[in-house]
Amino acid sequence: MAKLQATELKMHVADLDAIKARIEAAGGTVSAPRVFEKNIRFEDAHGELAKASSVLRLRYDTRARLTYKDGQKVHDQYGSTRFEAEVEVSDLDTMQIILERLGFYPMFIYEKYRTTYELAGAEIMLDELPYGNFVEIEGDETTIRAVLDAVDFGKSKRYTNSYSVLFLVGQRNRGWSFRDLTFDNFKGIALDEAMFAGAV
Repeated sequence: MAKLQATELKMHVADLDAIKARIEAAGGTVSAPRVFEKNIRFEDAHGELAKASSVLRLRYDTRARLTYKDGQKVHDQYGSTRFEAEVEVSDLDTMQIILERLGFYPMFIYEKYRTTYELAGAEIMLDELPYGNFVEIEGDETTIRAVLDAVDFGKSKRYTNSYSVLFLVGQRNRGWSFRDLTFDNFKGIALDEAMFAGAV
C-alpha cells in the first residue's frame, strides 16, 4: 500500500538554476526530468470540498493520476502534513467523465513545469509556475530537515499553503479576474513576492 500521508514545504525562489546547482553539489540526483504538468481540481455542486479544504485532483504529466487530499492539515516549520491518497489511472478523459457523472465539475486548472530530485530520502521538486518559481520538498520531518541543512536556499520565503491557495491570495491582492493558473493567463503580468502577502 502506498503512503497515505504527505508532508510538504514550499519555497518561492528567484533563481531555480542556482538552486539546482546547490542540490546537485549536495549529492541530489534527478529522479524525473523536467515535464509539463496539468492539474484539474474538482468540486461538487455545493462546494463541500472547498468548505472542508479538501482536494480532489486529476493530474497529467507523463501519466495520469487521481489524488484526494484531506482538509485537515498540521502546520509546523517543516511544512504541512495531511492525509493524501493517490492512484494512477489509465485514461484521463474517461476518469474525468466518471467524476463529472458522479456530480463533480472542474473548478480550477493550474499548470507548471516540474523537475524532481532525490536527496537524503526526500523528493525535491523544482516547479516553474505562471506566477513564479518554487521549490517543494516532500518527505518526513527528518528528511526535510536534512535537505534544509544540506542545501542553501538563501532567504527564500517558505509557504505551507497550496499553489491554489497562493493563487487565491494573489487574486485578492492583485485583482486577477481570470479563473485558472495557466501560462497564457499570466502573459504580461508583473510578478513579485508581494502578490502573496498574507499567505502562510
